[in-house]
Amino acid sequence: MPQNTTLSTHLAAGKDLVLDGALATELEAHGCDLEDALWSAKVLLEQPYLIKQVHRDYFDAGASVAITASYQATPQGFARRGLSVEESLELVALSVRLADEARQEYLAANPGSRPLLVAGSVGPYGAYLADGSEYRGDYTLSAAEFRDFHRPRIAALVEAGADFLACETLPSFAEAEALLALVAEFGVESWFTFTLRDSGHISDGTPVADVAALLRAEPRVAAVGVNCVPLELVTPALESLQAVSDKALVAYPNSGETYDAVTKTWGPAVGVQGSGTLAGAAADWHDRGARLIGGCCRTTPRDIEGLVANMTPREPA
Repeated sequence: MPQNTTLSTHLAAGKDLVLDGALATELEAHGCDLEDALWSAKVLLEQPYLIKQVHRDYFDAGASVAITASYQATPQGFARRGLSVEESLELVALSVRLADEARQEYLAANPGSRPLLVAGSVGPYGAYLADGSEYRGDYTLSAAEFRDFHRPRIAALVEAGADFLACETLPSFAEAEALLALVAEFGVESWFTFTLRDSGHISDGTPVADVAALLRAEPRVAAVGVNCVPLELVTPALESLQAVSDKALVAYPNSGETYDAVTKTWGPAVGVQGSGTLAGAAADWHDRGARLIGGCCRTTPRDIEGLVANMTPREPA
């Protein structure tokens, strides 16, 4: 199977895919200071080789999907550093090339390996605001304003060769509508993942059932699910989605620690049910329809190794 076969082809063939984990955690472990509104996108400017190294570390750990360092990479965000639109979009394209270079290096060292995919990260408008609103969805833009914000980055990701888009950490139904229109406009495959207010509602209060209904008719949306959420919300959220959606489900939650969006600090895990670990919960999520499972904030290549060891891939019938 070609390495760049579409996401939907892998899913239709019965493949389950392990995603990578947090980028920022690993960049900080390499000495990067991410106390910045650009967050990991800052490293595209300063030390891009470290981003490639982290992607390679996750491939070495067993991940089959690398998510690019473009979550907070936008022309508006880079303009604060004095970059032009053209320079900003070149950095977005660089995020794809770095992930692809890591993929090619891994495949050269491991011929005949599993298929590897590169997902172009499309973070929400709230990520650009850098005020924690990707966990609230309390910002208001018109549909045209949302599309104008996201279109240049999506165009750059597609042109650079991302295999599909990860429209991720979405807290807003209106923003998801705008992104869905852009997915159709560019004719590109995607997954859509949301942050949650609770297991039945995304962060702006929209019922999960309404989100599933929005995405159901668009064939370019290969999967729907949650990311950047507490571990304990994943199982009930997947149950809610499974009841109303015929899409493949995707889940990549945080490590289990709690995040304070005001102080931007992490604290101990609270209220984690069951095993309380990414690897320990994966089988349960798989039983509830999750075909793509990985980690988000504070997860590491070690967590992905554990996830790979605990997942039993579903082979084609």
